[in-house]
Amino acid sequence: MEKRVFIIHGWDGNPDEAWLKWLRLELEKRNIKVIAPQMPNISEPKIGEWIPYISELVGVPNENTFFVGHSIGCQAIMRYLEIIYPQKVGGAIFVAGWLNLKNLEGPAEEAIAKPWIEIPIDFDKIKNATSNITAIFSENDPFVPLSDKDIFQEKLGAEIIVEKDRGHFTEDDCVMEIPDILERILR
Repeated sequence: MEKRVFIIHGWDGNPDEAWLKWLRLELEKRNIKVIAPQMPNISEPKIGEWIPYISELVGVPNENTFFVGHSIGCQAIMRYLEIIYPQKVGGAIFVAGWLNLKNLEGPAEEAIAKPWIEIPIDFDKIKNATSNITAIFSENDPFVPLSDKDIFQEKLGAEIIVEKDRGHFTEDDCVMEIPDILERILR
């Protein structure tokens, strides 16, 4: 069965951002099917829009289905994995994933983030969907508290990677590729 990789960008993002586009092109060179959609309503991402959108894109998941998320895209993937019980996927890689946020720019951003932060996630259902989770953080991420890595490790059994000076893993942070992700997917 063919390996499929779904790359889910972050809030106000797009699938052609720096390392996301790099990853898509690297995987496609290796004849891996990549789905990197433009998510809906990117300036005001909503759980009720993003999760059904991912679900429709994926169709029937299986152990050859893999996910890579950036920032709020990680949350979207986790919330999708919650609803597919008892189906299993091959794995998930979360880059700058968060359960808490800091340095939001005001009440409008806080209102958008609030449901993503406050609506509980069933970590056991996510662990049931895959035991192959990697979470990559930067020690100087301006939005994601580094302490979130402990939650990913404890609640999801994620392999944790902490990189130095990568910010929020954006083009502004000069992050144009993340070879660790490519290596893990190819394994």
